[in-house]
Parts: sequence; C-alpha cells; structure tokens
Amino acid sequence: MEEKLELMIEDARDKNERALAKLISHVEDRKTGWKDIMKSIYAKTGQTCVIGVTGSPGAGKSSLVGEFAKKLANLGYSIGIIAVDPSSPFSGGAVLGDRIRMRDISTYQNIFIRSMATRGMLGGLCQAARDVVRIMDFAGRDIVIIETVGVGQDEIEVVSAADYVVLVTYPGGGDSVQAIKAGVMEIADLFVVNKCDRDGADVIVSEISAMLDLSGDAGSETPQVIRTSALTKEGIDNLVDILSDFMNRKKKCPHLQMECVRQEVISIVEKEMASLIQERIAGNGNMEKELKLILSGKSDPYSAAEKLMNRFTVTKNLERSTGRRL
Repeated sequence: MEEKLELMIEDARDKNERALAKLISHVEDRKTGWKDIMKSIYAKTGQTCVIGVTGSPGAGKSSLVGEFAKKLANLGYSIGIIAVDPSSPFSGGAVLGDRIRMRDISTYQNIFIRSMATRGMLGGLCQAARDVVRIMDFAGRDIVIIETVGVGQDEIEVVSAADYVVLVTYPGGGDSVQAIKAGVMEIADLFVVNKCDRDGADVIVSEISAMLDLSGDAGSETPQVIRTSALTKEGIDNLVDILSDFMNRKKKCPHLQMECVRQEVISIVEKEMASLIQERIAGNGNMEKELKLILSGKSDPYSAAEKLMNRFTVTKNLERSTGRRL
C-alpha cells in the first residue's frame, strides 16, 4: 500500500476528521488502493453499534436524528452519521438536504456527518454504506447512524446492514401505514410516530400496534411503538433510553455475527461479479449484436441474457485453460 494511504489511515485512527473524510471519499469513489484500505482496517473493526433510520419522506427523519444524536453525544458517545440523499439521474448531483437540516449539530466535536448520494447505485449503495460504516468504526465511532432516503427496496437493503432499525412515520402521511406493510415492517426494531404534536398521532400509534399484534409470531418480542416530536422535544429522552439500552445489551454479545458476515461477503461477490460481467459483455461487442436482434424482432431480452451468460462462461473457461485473457 502507498505510504500516503497508510498515513491517511493512521490519521483517521487518531481522530483526524479531515483524514477520515478523505479516507471515506477514496473508498466510496473506488480509487486505486481502496480494497487494500478495507483489508487493512477490517481486523480493527466490529466495535460500533449501527442504527438504521428509515421512513417515508416528510416524516422528519433528519430533524429527529439531529435531536437524539445530540442527546447521545452529550452522554459521551462518539457518533458518525451517514445521511443518504437522492441524486439526480442526469447530473449525478445531490441536494444533500440532510446536511442542511442537521447544521445545528455540525459544531459538536464528537459528531461526524457524511452525506452519501445514491448516484443510481441501487443495491451497490448497500455495500458502499457498509464500507463507510466500517471506516467510521475503525476511526473509533461508538455509534453510526444511517439515515435513508425513504422506504423503498434500496433503503430496506441499506438498513439491513444495521444492528437496530428505527422506522419513522407521522400523522397526516396518508398511506404511511400502507408503506410499512410493503416490507420494512419485518426488519424494524422500533416504530417512532414523529410529529406527535399534530392531530392524529394516537390513531397512527394504535394502527401500528394493531398491525404488530396481528403479524407477530407467538413468543417473539413485539417492537415498541413510541411518540416523538423533534419540534417540541417530546419523547426524545425515551428514544435515547431505548437506544442506550440496546447498545448496552449489544456490548455483551459477539460483535461479528455469522449471518451478518455472510451477507457482507455475498454482497461483495455480487457487486464484483456484476461489474466483471458488465465490463466483458460491453467490451467485446456482443451486447450491441444482441440488442439489434431484439429490436429487429429476432430475439428477446431473456434469450439475449442467456446467450451472453453462456458466452461469458465459455470465455472464462478458455482463459482458465489457456492462461491468457481473451
């Protein structure tokens, strides 16, 4: 590994936030040596508690994260926040609105905020988020909070990398309860009805509680449903107490669980294989030939995908037998 990268790693470990930001950018942008960085720091990670915060847009996730992050920081915890912002499909740029809404906590010495634009990465965002979590873990952050864009499939994949998942909803959100049914309900550990100073908060709490009672397995622990308001600060202390209790319980358990490691390895393999296949079939002209056949009505996407995969497999076997790249 380059001496420059080694120095950056050492500085990040020594709580240098500028070095930490540069290290994250280097890995996130997949610059030369990024894998060496991840390999070198992995053995020194596994200590942090990862909290995923998800919910529909408008639920007040950023404001809520800002409030309970301040409380946790005042308790002495060192915190990293990953704010996932939607990016333009055309320019790739992001509004990074979460950073704006959390500007009042940016002065805290023990809170480090990092925005991540989705950049159309889809499932790749999950692994990118895992990498950033790992780096913050290495840099000594006790807690890493991942705040996602919404409650779509991508967000569910991202928060599945968390130890504890908080689902935020709010009164007046229309189909907010229906959105919960779409999939995130199964992975949420805590349901928070934010903006409880509005009318209808009690109704949302009752509806979610009823859903949990109907869907819960016999003998399993039912997730709590609590009320909060980032505006009036109601319920924030209760939320912090629940999170602190979970962190204390996590300290008594193994830091690296078999299933979590399995999912991370599978995620890396899937991303690497997808990149490799994309590079090969785009570089040899076969993709364009298949696309022309589809457009002329002589083929279909399913047949084309099968042919491309077969060609890729044959090419790999020939390379393995001849010892040279084709």
